[in-house]
Parts: sequence; structure tokens; C-alpha cells
Amino acid sequence: MNTSCQPIFSLYRTYVRQVRKLPHIYLRQFFQTKGADDFRSVLQTKSDDLRKKKLKRISKGLRKLQAANAGDHTAFDRMLDIAYGRVGKLRWELMEPLLSDPDAPPPAPIIPGKEKSLPPIYSPELTALLTSGNSRRTKPLEKQHLVFPPRLPGRAKLDSEEAALLGPLSKRREFNVRWRYFKTEWKKVYPPLGVSEQHLTADQDTNTFSLLPRNIGFQDTAVLRELLELAGSPSKSPGLTHRQKTEQGTEETLESSPFDGKLSARWLRRRYQALLGRLPLLTPRPPKDDRSKPIYDVLLAHSAMTPSRPHTSRLRVVGTEDMPWICDVQLPDSFEGRRR
Repeated sequence: MNTSCQPIFSLYRTYVRQVRKLPHIYLRQFFQTKGADDFRSVLQTKSDDLRKKKLKRISKGLRKLQAANAGDHTAFDRMLDIAYGRVGKLRWELMEPLLSDPDAPPPAPIIPGKEKSLPPIYSPELTALLTSGNSRRTKPLEKQHLVFPPRLPGRAKLDSEEAALLGPLSKRREFNVRWRYFKTEWKKVYPPLGVSEQHLTADQDTNTFSLLPRNIGFQDTAVLRELLELAGSPSKSPGLTHRQKTEQGTEETLESSPFDGKLSARWLRRRYQALLGRLPLLTPRPPKDDRSKPIYDVLLAHSAMTPSRPHTSRLRVVGTEDMPWICDVQLPDSFEGRRR
């Protein structure tokens, strides 16, 4: 074994030990694959300076992984963002199909005779994400801004007063402004993991679409469904109490946790609920007319936690087992006097 590679192998073994401590199989598989690719890239790098930079980046990621396993919520949130494509390489891979529309006809070039001067195309999925506040870190865009960006001078309209006074805007400048605005805005969007057909309402059916929604992201996998199950439901009713189980003769069994490791299941559910607040759900709905393209609603999961969502939306729904306690509760006399 080459002595120069021994520190790399030692670092890799430490990395693997930390990956095995992650609380879910998807996280372990993702970071195992990511780590193998990163360390393989280091071993294949011949330049010493470039190898040191890559090792420094891997060491930084390893420290964050150790902090996540120790219960640091900032490091754990960052790890979830990487694993589910909120940041990093996977984010680009999820967004790339949305930056084009294979079913749309090619637009006319901005500069006549220049085929490379085509304007950006806003797919139906990207249009829904850009104009919704559930998928952005900033204020959502208006649909008219997708047609005419606010950074584009009024001279771009040939029939405008500015164009009549100052002359029409340069087509090259219009091309640059449109593409710069397109690239700036889509980078502010959280990519979806797929089209959430399970969130369709009862009166919506995929047969009503003349063109079915295309598969994107993890569409044909169970990643999104597992993520929703790990986050849990904030309105889930509690099970029977110990007294009720004793009276009914029900054997008390421990509820199995979907997580592995030593971290608290409640703490982990909150981390996944916060992740759902950064994960928009694309839900198709039938178009209002006979257009072939589907229209999308951008929603958040019911258990998602966001700073703007009221805390009461995550409270548990009152069940039948709670009603006797509510009926028997006695209000203080001072409260009754104030209410009168």
C-alpha cells in the first residue's frame, strides 16, 4: 500500500463509521455512495494541491456528519438538505428537467437569423414553482414577469413610448437580460422530488388529462412516501392509555420507531418536518379549458414546519377520547366571573 494513501484510507474508515450511525437506511445509502465517489475522486487526482483541497472539503463534510450524529440540528438539517436535493449536486439534477419543456414548440429566436438566441422556456412545472410562495425562499413572481421580466427596459416593446423616443432596445441586450433573469430566479426555487399524484382530490383523475404529467426526480421510487412517513402526522391521535389497556385486557406493546441509532425519535421527526417545509409538492389538476398541458398546484405536506405556518396547524385533532375530559373540566370561578 502506498504510504501517501494511508491517511486517505484512514479518513475513509472514519467516514464509513459515521455513515453507519445515521438514523435511516436512505441516508446511509446516499452518503455511502457519495463518500465512495468523493474518495475515489481524491485517489484519482494526481495534483497534490488539488488533492489537498478535496481532502479539506471531505474533512469538513465529515465534521458536519459527526455533529449531525451528535444531535446538532443545524448540521442534521444540512445533511438532510444534501440527501434530498435542497442543496448540492442532487439539487441541480432535480431541477435540470424542469428547465426545458420537450412538449413545447421551439420559440422564435430573439435575434433574427441567430438560432442560438432562443429565449428561455418556462415549463409548466417551473412556472408553478416560480409563482408560488411554497417553493421559494423569496417573494413569488407574477406570471407577467415571466413574459416580460421587470429588469427588461420598456424599449424592448416596439410600440412603447420609450422605443419611439430612444429607439428600440438592442436584441443582444434583450437576450442577455432574459437569460440572466431566468437563471437568477430558478436558482431561488426548491426542486420537488416528483409529481405528487397521491395528493389529488377525489374529483381529480389522471384520465382527465389529455397529456399526463411527466416523470421527474424520484417519481417512480418510494422516497417521497417514506419521507412523509418519517415526518409523521401532527394530528395523529394518541393510543390507548395504560388504564384503558388494563381495563380492556390489551397487551401493551412498544411502538416500533422507524429510526435507528440513539437520537430521539421526536427530535428526528421534527427535523424531517422542517425538511418538508423546504420540499414543495407538485400536484397536477385538470386544466380549465382544452389545453393539453397540465396545470400544477404547489403545496406543502400537512406535517411540514415553516416559520410562516401557524403553530396551531400542527396541533393534534381532538378525538373521542378527549371529549370526556373536556366535558368534566371545571373552570375557575374567577374565569367565570370575567366571562360574564
